[in-house]
Amino acid sequence: MRLFKPSVLLFVLAFILVLSACGNNGSNSSSGASPSASESPSAAPSSPSASESAAPSGDETRKIEHAMGTTEVKGVPQRIVVLEWTYGEDLLALGVQPVGFADIENYKKNVNIEPQLSADVVDVGTRQEPNLEMIASLKPDLIIGVKFRVESTYEQLAGIAPTIVFDPYPAEGQGDQYQEMEQTFKTIADVVGKTAEADKVLEDLNRSYEENKAKLAEAGKADMPFVLAMAFSDQNAVTFRLSTDNALAVKALERIGLKNAYHSSQFEGYGFSTTDVEALPGIQDATLLHIIQSTDPALDLLAKNPVWSGLDFVKENRVYALGGDTWPYGGPLSVKLLAQKTTDLLTQ
Repeated sequence: MRLFKPSVLLFVLAFILVLSACGNNGSNSSSGASPSASESPSAAPSSPSASESAAPSGDETRKIEHAMGTTEVKGVPQRIVVLEWTYGEDLLALGVQPVGFADIENYKKNVNIEPQLSADVVDVGTRQEPNLEMIASLKPDLIIGVKFRVESTYEQLAGIAPTIVFDPYPAEGQGDQYQEMEQTFKTIADVVGKTAEADKVLEDLNRSYEENKAKLAEAGKADMPFVLAMAFSDQNAVTFRLSTDNALAVKALERIGLKNAYHSSQFEGYGFSTTDVEALPGIQDATLLHIIQSTDPALDLLAKNPVWSGLDFVKENRVYALGGDTWPYGGPLSVKLLAQKTTDLLTQ
C-alpha cells in the first residue's frame, strides 16, 4: 500500500479547512439577505409590534409631544391627575383609574359611561380653577389637562408633575374633532402603556358603528338628516348649541349612516353655533336630537313658544331626547353611547 508523504497530507488537510471556513461564512452572512422559505419566521430579525414597542419600561424616560410643547415622562405613570373629563374617560376606557379628577359631581351629571370613576378618586376642584395644593398633595407622576383651560397655570402644574396638554379643537383645515379625539386617545394609551387596549377599544367602537348602521338601514333610516342640539334655559329663554360638521358628535353619527342637516355660515372652532329658537325653522325638515339636563326647564319654556310649536319636526314627532347625561364632547366611550342611544330612539 502506497502512503502519502507527510507534506502532501498536510496540504490536503489545509485545503479542506479552507473550504469549510468559506461555507460557514456564507451561512452566517450579515449582508441583509432574507432568510429562506424553509427557515422559521422566529429565526429572522423582526421589528416589534406597535404595542410591544410602545410599552415603556419602569426606568425609561420618553419625550411626549403635546399641545404646549414636549414633556419628559419616566416609565409608566401610576398616579395620574386629570383636569378635563374627556381625558379621564380615556383612562377609564383603558382600565386606568386616576388618583385625582376635576369636578366629579358635575361629571357624573353629564357623563354616564362604564366603567365609572372609583369612589376613592379625589376631587381636585373645578375644571376652570383646579386646586393646585390638592393636586400637589396627591403626589402625581402625571397631570393631563386641556389647553384652553390650563394655559395660564401650565408652569405651576408642570412644577408639580410632568404635565401633558391637548387641544380638542383643530383649526379650520386641520382636521375635525373626531380625528383629534382618536389621536389623543392613542397618545394617552401610549403614555400609560396601554396601546393594545386602545386598539381593542377602537375596534369595538367601529364594530358598534357598523351594527347600528345596519339597524338604521333596516328601519329605513339610512341617510336620514338630523340636527344635534344641546339646549339650556337662560333668563326664561332657551339657548341652543347646534352641532356643526366638524363636531365630534356629528362625525360619530355620520358613521352610523345619518347626515348632518345644520351647516353654519362660518367655521365654528368649538363645533357648534350658539343660537335661539328663531334659527330652527331653517332646519325643521330634519330630525332633531337634543341633549337637555332633566332639571333644566328648557322644554317647558319651548312648549309655550309659538315658533317652536309650529316647527315641522315638533308637529310630526321627530324630536328625540338623548338625555342630559349624553356627553357630546367626550372620548370613545361617550361617542359609542351617543350612537347607540340614537339608534335605539330611531328604531323603536
